[in-house]
Amino acid sequence: MSTAATLTAQPPQPPHPATMTIPEAARLLGISRSAAYRAVARGEIPTIRIGRRLLVPTAKLYAMLGWTYNPAA
Repeated sequence: MSTAATLTAQPPQPPHPATMTIPEAARLLGISRSAAYRAVARGEIPTIRIGRRLLVPTAKLYAMLGWTYNPAA
């Protein structure tokens, strides 16, 4: 690999972020944004609070769905 290619190449992005927003989780689940917020309020979608933001941990959501979460994949 040439030095020029190394310097201009973008660093690899992880395929799965550690967290996602509630609207992103809604898209993944195939439900509306408002339905996702209602599910969060009922405790049906796992969330964590970081500062003022409410985020959905990707690993917990995948586990809830029976999917395998592999951040290194």
